Amino acid sequence: MKAETKLKNTNRSVLLGAAFLMATSAIGPGFLTQTTVFTEQLLASFGFVILISIIIDIGAQLNIWRIIAVSEKRAQDIANDLLPGLGYFLAFLVVMGGLAFNIGNIAGAGLGTNVLFGISPELGAILSGILAIGIFMVREAGKAMDKFAQVLGFLMIGLTIYVMFTAAPPVGEAVVKTFVPDNINILAIVTLVGGTVGGYITFAGGHRLIDAGIKGKEALPEVTRGSIFAIGIASIMRIFLFLAVLGVVSQGFRLDPSNPPASVFQLAAGNFGYKIFGVVMWAAAVTSVVGAAYTSVSFIRTFHPWLEKHHQKIIIGFIAISTIVFVFVGRPVSILIFVGSVNGMILPIALGVMLIAAYKTKIVGDYKHPLWMTIFGVIIVIAMAWMSGYTLINEIPKLFV
Repeated sequence: MKAETKLKNTNRSVLLGAAFLMATSAIGPGFLTQTTVFTEQLLASFGFVILISIIIDIGAQLNIWRIIAVSEKRAQDIANDLLPGLGYFLAFLVVMGGLAFNIGNIAGAGLGTNVLFGISPELGAILSGILAIGIFMVREAGKAMDKFAQVLGFLMIGLTIYVMFTAAPPVGEAVVKTFVPDNINILAIVTLVGGTVGGYITFAGGHRLIDAGIKGKEALPEVTRGSIFAIGIASIMRIFLFLAVLGVVSQGFRLDPSNPPASVFQLAAGNFGYKIFGVVMWAAAVTSVVGAAYTSVSFIRTFHPWLEKHHQKIIIGFIAISTIVFVFVGRPVSILIFVGSVNGMILPIALGVMLIAAYKTKIVGDYKHPLWMTIFGVIIVIAMAWMSGYTLINEIPKLFV
């Protein structure tokens, strides 16, 4: 009985860790920047964008986590079983997107330390990169990563709630416009979905569960709860940040275009708010560094025994490369929005692969995927493919004009 209770507690801890890993992978500098920029543009109507993105996020996450758990394989191996070579293509897309995002994550960590301690963003980025590397140098790296994501996740949400109340947003208007928006921005929807479940992010939790041994049909109830909880964490943070920004811009304040999220926190709560921003930005960035590196490398580690054996060293190298690129190149706000929208374009490919795999007995055995989940998933694939194509042609070029 004691052993069974201990196993349940262990599983609960891993599921919570996987949920926070996925959520904090999503809540990075890009997440903070995208939410702030689009709220300033769309005001209360941005609530509609958040609502649509949450619905899409849940549909994508439910399907992907479930199929990974049942197949007991990582996404790239599922794709290769479906069509030889497809897994390598998917891994290439995810790793490139993860590396691009991680450069922004490292930059955000540097910015956070700059706000907190006055040191240069480059030095802050290097120190944050060393801390992230340290997590993967301990023996129980998985447990350390889970705990790290949980503690900083709670910290970010708590501080953002404080700033939201300080900003005194028009909550009633936000609720109304969430269901009856003045306008609909497709770029914002694609970017938000890409920043929450696009690219590597949606696989962060699913791959963590495979590593921890939580898999198979018997684990599906836990996996389903974990996937919804993960989206819930990210969505709560998005909603509170949206309300904080809305409260500030509704009072007629102009945000600093060079650092929109920082000006929100400062305008809402003065210099103390600015320091809070430093903590939130650093926590968001460094947890995303960990999540992006871990998940991106999980997409290539099964391709060769050497990669599997040395995957922790490769994760360390991934973080080091991201840090070096930032120190020598840097990143503007437009890049974070661009990368979020690119990750949104990866989603229909990745989700489409998973949905087809759900009906292949050589991958999932005698498992029967719920029809409503398939329909939900197919609608998301079609909608995201169309919106991504529209964004690529009509909206992305405007970011760099």
